[in-house]
Amino acid sequence: MKLQLSFLFLILFIITSAKEYHVAKTGADTNTGTTNAPFLTIQKAAKTAQPGDIITVHEGVYRERINPPRGGLSDSERIIYRAAEGEKVEIKGSEQIKNWENIKGSVWKATISNTMFGDYNPYKDLVAGDWFNDKGRPHHTGEVYLNGKSLWEMEILQKVLHPKAVKDNFDPEGSTYTWYCESDEKNTYIYANFQGANPNDELVEINVRKTCFYPDKNNINYVTVSGFIMSDAATQWAPPTAEQIGLIGTNWSKGWIIENNIVRNSKCSGITLGKHGDEFDNTSENSAEGYVETIKRALARGWSKENIGSHVVRNNIISDCEQTGVCGSMGGVFSRIENNDIYNIWTKRMWTGAEMGGIKIHASIDMLIKNNRIKNCGRGLWLDWMAQGPRVSGNLFYNNTTDDIFVEVNHGPFLIENNILLSELSIRDWSEGGAYVHNLIAGNIQLIPQKRYTPFQLPHATEMGGLAQTQCGDNRYFNNIFVGGAKETDNTKSGLGIYENAQLPMFVNGNVYLNDARAFKNETTQLKLKYNPEVQIEEKKDGVYLIMNFAKEILTMKNKMIDTEILGMVAIPKLPFENPDGTPFSIEEDYFGNKKSKRNPIPGPFENPDSELNTITIWKK
Repeated sequence: MKLQLSFLFLILFIITSAKEYHVAKTGADTNTGTTNAPFLTIQKAAKTAQPGDIITVHEGVYRERINPPRGGLSDSERIIYRAAEGEKVEIKGSEQIKNWENIKGSVWKATISNTMFGDYNPYKDLVAGDWFNDKGRPHHTGEVYLNGKSLWEMEILQKVLHPKAVKDNFDPEGSTYTWYCESDEKNTYIYANFQGANPNDELVEINVRKTCFYPDKNNINYVTVSGFIMSDAATQWAPPTAEQIGLIGTNWSKGWIIENNIVRNSKCSGITLGKHGDEFDNTSENSAEGYVETIKRALARGWSKENIGSHVVRNNIISDCEQTGVCGSMGGVFSRIENNDIYNIWTKRMWTGAEMGGIKIHASIDMLIKNNRIKNCGRGLWLDWMAQGPRVSGNLFYNNTTDDIFVEVNHGPFLIENNILLSELSIRDWSEGGAYVHNLIAGNIQLIPQKRYTPFQLPHATEMGGLAQTQCGDNRYFNNIFVGGAKETDNTKSGLGIYENAQLPMFVNGNVYLNDARAFKNETTQLKLKYNPEVQIEEKKDGVYLIMNFAKEILTMKNKMIDTEILGMVAIPKLPFENPDGTPFSIEEDYFGNKKSKRNPIPGPFENPDSELNTITIWKK
């Protein structure tokens, strides 16, 4: 009884001692942080707040980097950073530049004292790192923005004076807005072609800070960041072998909630749930063996469910980043990424690299990736190494030029269900041990075995259980709708045609093949129809609509509800498909969360489509 009373008094103490600090543009950091005497900077509030406290930031533009010195103690004792309700609060890594001098025509020059940058000058720092390809030219972490839109960096001044549209990108016209930089010991010089705009009359900003919200220290746990507009960060390339600093990032920590924010204009990555930094950063020589050693060092650094991950990234709008919208190497384990709108990732195409996508995760162990829209990216979702136990559910993919989903050197089990995959290459499969259930797959599938030795984990843990090569196969395809029509190649086929010669056994049943999509030969229950369902996407102000014709034969198929028992056990780690807590599951809901029929679930992601031409709202803005 005394123990219970002591615990109750502790809870009451925490509740009564928690404080709310206010930040406003009318404040001063010498104030006390109350409503009537707010702080001026968010960083001052961060230095003051203790576990359980709330920091409320009021309307305005805050040009600062927030480096939280501490986090909360538990999920119920967080430190919460939030924008005041109904107020527009912007955190920017940029500064406005107004001293532009006209050089010639539409080209202007700004001379900026290096004292503006402090100990980090983005116009001297080059984008670089493991698995980065600069295409033979320099790229700085700095950037120039005209009214919120980034210009295109050129490697020589001549291309600013005489710009030409850059080929093979999403915005040829925009690529004629160009800039170039030079620096000496005292100043940085930026030349920019504003195509007729007077930069002294417009909002012109340049990257100054390498991040907007990111702790320098590891293990800053249980932080909530909610309701902000965050933009303009000089982020560095974020490979899986180095510290991954995003416009906003968790560093090596546990229990963050990043929600209801707008994150945009990061030179490289938007949100990072990433690896710690150490003296071995960017020394892997781009090798699989180098990353295995990185994993071993992470385990020695406390990589476990008790210490790392379990973050929530939800309801954010993430756009205009040239590497990733969300990424994480090992730091995102046991996390949820849901209801985010991710678009315009890697649209300039000025560089390439092996760490790019709307969402790019190494070690998606027991993660949930649900109800996100991912469009206009090079790659949509990339689950790379150690995708063991993740569930990819109810996501919308389209207009991704590389592929919608790439699963690389994973041994399973991983579940991909109730998704809409509409890009030309829907699935790039360099893995084994996956389950693909109730998806609409309108593009091709690629299959390429891999000779690299990559890890599998112990059940629901980070510890390695062993290393294996990826033979490919050992996949489950149940109750999907495939649509043919995308151009095929030697290693990309429509339907399940690419798996006819898979090395490991395949488990396939209950699928629908439309418009000459290639059916799997050894499938007891399947439906092949010649007609083209005319799948189309229509974007309107209120949302995104799918237009598709469902034949009545699809609605009358006799399929089974898919569960742990039907999916069985994957070959390499010898593990079942199950919930993170080890309990069995069944796929009982469709794309919208509607209940599926237990006796006869309809193939594809929609449980009750009409047999006529459908116009279905699949994403609400």
